Amino acid sequence: MTEKVVRREPGGSRSGARVDGEPSGPPSLRLTITTPNVLLVDAEGVQSVRAEDESGGFGILPGHAEFLTVLPASVVRWRTAAGLEAYCALRGGVLTASRGERVSIACRQGVLGQDLQKLEADARRARAERLDAAARAKVEQTRLHARTVRQLIRYLHPSGAAPEAVLFSEEEGA
Repeated sequence: MTEKVVRREPGGSRSGARVDGEPSGPPSLRLTITTPNVLLVDAEGVQSVRAEDESGGFGILPGHAEFLTVLPASVVRWRTAAGLEAYCALRGGVLTASRGERVSIACRQGVLGQDLQKLEADARRARAERLDAAARAKVEQTRLHARTVRQLIRYLHPSGAAPEAVLFSEEEGA
């Protein structure tokens, strides 16, 4: 009877555990994409993952170094062992690559699909909505700031004089 020894390569292997005397399979990744409510993807045998963060696009292959990044609204794509490509549009999230064999993405919202152009358009629309919301928030913040300054001036100058008039009269009288 032959004894089989299961051994993990130091520092994590590209192919995971292997049995001595048996050929190990091609290196692969395990990809998980989760939202707070749903596990969208739990795929083993992934050959590569492509994503983008604020610095640009990047790829992850088996054996990748430890990695952590924030993803904006974008499309993540991956290739399976069978050579098929799959896609998921995200509304932002956090990507972690660990032990050279696992890629995990936690996001608020994600949509799986096969039509890359449609998913990329959805991601562009989500980015535009985020930028528009930020611009609206900035305008509202400026309005609140101006209103606060006007209230402070009224409080500090109970005469009700306009701030410009108060400033000019102080300069002229000095």
